[in-house]
Amino acid sequence: MTANSQTSTAPGEHATHTASPVPPVEKIGLLEKIGYGCGDLASNFIWQAMSIFIVYYYTDVIGVAAGVIGSIMLFSRVFDGVSDIAMGYVIDKTRSRHGKARPWLLWLAVPFALSAVLLFAVPDVSPFWQVVYIAVTYNVVCLVYTGLNVPYGTMNSLITQDQYQRSLLNIFRMSLALIGVLLVSNLTLPVATLLGGEQFGWVVTFMIFGSVGTALFIFTFKTTRERVKPASQSQRDSTVSLKESLLTLCKNRYWALATAFILMTYIFNALNSGAVVYYAEYILDDTWMVGIVTTAYIAFILVGMACVAPITKRFGKRNAIIVGELITIFGYLVMLIDLSNVTLLIAGTIIRGIGKAPINGSMFAILGDTIEYGEWKTGIRNEGMVYSGGSMGIKMGSGLGTALIGWILAFGGYVGGGGEQSAAALLSIQTLFIYLPLALCVLLIVLMLFYDLDKRYPNIIADLKART
Repeated sequence: MTANSQTSTAPGEHATHTASPVPPVEKIGLLEKIGYGCGDLASNFIWQAMSIFIVYYYTDVIGVAAGVIGSIMLFSRVFDGVSDIAMGYVIDKTRSRHGKARPWLLWLAVPFALSAVLLFAVPDVSPFWQVVYIAVTYNVVCLVYTGLNVPYGTMNSLITQDQYQRSLLNIFRMSLALIGVLLVSNLTLPVATLLGGEQFGWVVTFMIFGSVGTALFIFTFKTTRERVKPASQSQRDSTVSLKESLLTLCKNRYWALATAFILMTYIFNALNSGAVVYYAEYILDDTWMVGIVTTAYIAFILVGMACVAPITKRFGKRNAIIVGELITIFGYLVMLIDLSNVTLLIAGTIIRGIGKAPINGSMFAILGDTIEYGEWKTGIRNEGMVYSGGSMGIKMGSGLGTALIGWILAFGGYVGGGGEQSAAALLSIQTLFIYLPLALCVLLIVLMLFYDLDKRYPNIIADLKART
């Protein structure tokens, strides 16, 4: 049966082969799960440290104007969107003895570390050439990161087709990513200061981080395997055109829902992390609360992640996400009792962290499941393109969230540099930290109500197996 004739099983999108048992799936060992998770730990040793401190480094260590840095990063968001789609297509065309996504971790592990070091090695030249150097090296880092991150995300769907195993892989990934965030947020400044605090200290710090990241990426490469192949023999022997691949995405409604969910979640994340410093300073009048709130939030996400696997196995990823969003909403409602009460803030933050766990533990796994739906519906399997959409959602969501902080603060009349803020400015800070994220939680629940792939997935897999 050809790929085109196979699509005839999908009209009206009714379940097919309901009586066909799903063949047993190879179990993923603990070492492979840890190895896969170490890929996101590797990314965070460089990318997260860079994301948190790069603007501070350029403005306070090198002395470049903040507005110029903002313009460079705005351009990079557009550049990233194009590079994500291009990388997704490259992955789908890749044929190597190591697979289609996994080899990119080996090929780009060292270049990623070197490009990150170059990012901090800004030469002592005129301001114009410093800006040119920063623009070039920052976009090179973004390009290499895309070349690693899109294949890394794609590997989830290539290691296994089993929904539960994918959830476990995603839980290991997100747990180790959060550990990476905690490590780099607490180590970067002390290590750079210990090494002198000037440019030399920062460059050596990122040499260390880069070496660790490279070793972790190679460990991920060594401990993982690609097992999943297209159901269609014709697609195994040939590649799909870019036009066909994009049209396939347009027909995959679950991919659109999952990508929109990731984009909105990363808007939420950017608001949550970017607005906390303003909330701590102007609502709580205590900047030390930034570290306390951030650590409590991440720590209880990690605690909650320990319970995600059995919950998703029993109730499905969609339902686990909805419950997580409801718990997050409850956390915000606790904070709304008294916006300046530190005890209620910490309690609400702990609740929000627990609620965030099933969301972090499931969102990339649901994106992976849309690959099989797209293959079942169209006869074309395009893992790289599917995950390029998820990567684009991360970057666009993060960029939009950061932009919203600036726009809403400006709309409220916020005045930088400390001091007294107007009632409108204080309301804008509360909006960024509580009201807008709360509204996003409601929208995310509505979005997930349309995602019913969990219950359809076993029959889809059975149908795909029958085609091979």
